[in-house]
Amino acid sequence: MQAWYHCENVYPFVPQEVLDRAESVRASLPNKYCDPKVAADLFAECLDEHLLCDELGVNVVSIEHHSGINSLYGASPMILGIIARQTKKVRILSLGTLITIRPDPVRVAEEYATADVISRGRLEIGFVKSGDSEMVSGNANPVGYVDRFWEAIDLIQKTLTSHEGPYQRPHPPLWAATGDPETSAELGRRGMINALVLRGPDASKRAFDSYRDARREAGLPAPGTDRFAYAALCYVGDTDEEGLRVGSKTLWFLNTSLKQSPQMSKFLPGRMPPEVAAQNYRTHPRPGSQATLRPGQSLIGITAEQAIARGILCAGSPDTVYQQIMDIYEKVGGFGHFIFIGRSGFLDHREAEKGIRLMAKEVLPRLPAATSTSAGEPARAAE
Repeated sequence: MQAWYHCENVYPFVPQEVLDRAESVRASLPNKYCDPKVAADLFAECLDEHLLCDELGVNVVSIEHHSGINSLYGASPMILGIIARQTKKVRILSLGTLITIRPDPVRVAEEYATADVISRGRLEIGFVKSGDSEMVSGNANPVGYVDRFWEAIDLIQKTLTSHEGPYQRPHPPLWAATGDPETSAELGRRGMINALVLRGPDASKRAFDSYRDARREAGLPAPGTDRFAYAALCYVGDTDEEGLRVGSKTLWFLNTSLKQSPQMSKFLPGRMPPEVAAQNYRTHPRPGSQATLRPGQSLIGITAEQAIARGILCAGSPDTVYQQIMDIYEKVGGFGHFIFIGRSGFLDHREAEKGIRLMAKEVLPRLPAATSTSAGEPARAAE
C-alpha cells in the first residue's frame, strides 16, 4: 500500500468570536483576518513537511481550495511546481485543480505537464468537481458542472497524449476524488483511481463496489486495489493517549472550516439533482448554527471518538492506527492508497513531523501491498 501525506494547510488564527458571528467561513470571510507573515510561516512549515516525506518515502498530496480558512493552498499547480523541484524521490499528487471552475483545460494540462517534467515523471493528476463556495468565489455557473467535469478531463487527457510535453507516457496516472456511485462507475470504465475523502467505510464501499460493477458490466478486467484510495484524518503518537490528544486537533478542519451559508451550498442552483434538492430544501439548520448545513456538514461538532467510529479519523499508537486502518480496509474490500491528513488546525509543525515519522517507520511497512491489473498500470516515464 502506498501512503500519501496530505497537509490541510488551514489558517486557524481567526478569533473564535469572529467565526461564531460569521454566516460562512468560506467565500465571504474578509481577507483582513489572514496575517501574511503567519501565512508565510505556515507555507514554509508545510513545504518542509513535504521534504521530510521525501526523505522517508511517503508520497505527497497537494490540494486546492479557495476563499476560506479551510486551506491556504489556493493554486495547486504552483505548489506542485515547488514540490516537484524540492523533492527527489516520492510521487506527488494534485487532488486537485478545480476544473469545473477554470475555463481553460488546455492551460491546466500545460501546468501539469510542466510539473511532470520538473519532477522527472513523478506526477499524478487528480480531479475534483469543486465545492459549493468555490463555485461562488470562482464566479462559475453550477448548472451543468458535472458535464464540464468530464469534458475538462477528456480535453486534458487528449492534450497530454497529443503532444510531446509530459515526461510520462502516455500521461501521468489520473485520479478523481468523488463518492457518488454514478461518478465512481464512470471512473471504473475509464480505469482512473477513485479517491474517497472523509466519507467513511460505508460510503467508500458503495463507491468502490460501483466502480467494480461498472467494469464487470463493461467486460473490463477486475480492478486491483491500486485503483482505490481512502483518505482520513490521521495522527500516530508514541502512545494511544498522545495519538488521540494530538490527533483530535485535526478535527478543527471539520468543526470550524466546513461552515457555509445556504446560498453557497444547498440553495446553489444546479448543484444537485432536482429530486435531491427538493428534500434538501426542507432540512433545517443544526440547533445553534447560523448556517444551514448540506449533507456532509453534519460532521461539524464531531468528537474524536465519534470520528474514529465513523472511520474518518485514525489516531493512537502505531499498533492502534495500524489496526484502525486495517479495519477500514476490510470493510471497504481493500484499497491500495492511504491518504493521511496529518496536519490541520492547531496541530503544530513539530507534532506533524513526529506523526509523519511514526507513520513511515512504524505503520506503513506493515500495510498490505497494492494489487494491480493490466487495466490499472501506471504510466511509465519516457526512456
